[in-house]
Amino acid sequence: MSCPCQCEQEPCARKVPIFSSLSCEDLCKVSSMIRHRKYQKGEALIVEEQASDTLYIIKSGHVKLLKMTPQGKEQILHILTTGDFFGELNIFNSDELSNFSAYALKDTDICMLTKDDMEELIRNNPDISLRLLKTITKRLAHTENLAQSLATKDPEIRIAYMILELGHKYGKPNGSYIKINLPLSREEMANYVGVTRETISRKFGKFEQLGIIHTKGTRELTICDVQKLNEYMD
Repeated sequence: MSCPCQCEQEPCARKVPIFSSLSCEDLCKVSSMIRHRKYQKGEALIVEEQASDTLYIIKSGHVKLLKMTPQGKEQILHILTTGDFFGELNIFNSDELSNFSAYALKDTDICMLTKDDMEELIRNNPDISLRLLKTITKRLAHTENLAQSLATKDPEIRIAYMILELGHKYGKPNGSYIKINLPLSREEMANYVGVTRETISRKFGKFEQLGIIHTKGTRELTICDVQKLNEYMD
């Protein structure tokens, strides 16, 4: 069904699963509430311990959510892309400071809704709360899986987990292969799984020799044998 209103030119709300149940009229209302901002690669959207009352929706681009370790290193928590959102916890409790930082991984377009706007939407559309809860629950499960992965001393298991996750979210099937345009640099991948950049390169080389993956440059990776990667998780 087409919408004869402003929201047809503003696809932010359409791309977000929590708004999928909204009527055309309500989508237009969301569109009128949204503010827009472009962030350049490397620019901070939120800094850890900063107050925020905003829901951030990614219209296009990639964003990494991270925390700094006591040793001053990045620990990447999530990699988000078009249609994903973050900052939802501040919608429910604006007294809390952000427990993560967010940085653009590439030039990124962001749509923003304030706490007051979101509260109005939730009052008029209670099922949005349920959809938010489902998303939060999935992210909690992801964080628990990441923590479990980081707890293992075997870097190959951690790296295999990361490759599978990137393949699930960013991969494009090509027959039995999965091609991934990587949103992370080698350094960022190392920070994600708690190893050195040299370890990433060395283990990628080993996986490639085993026929599990194929790399092209630093930003393209193809999973050639998903089953062997999954065997690392057993």
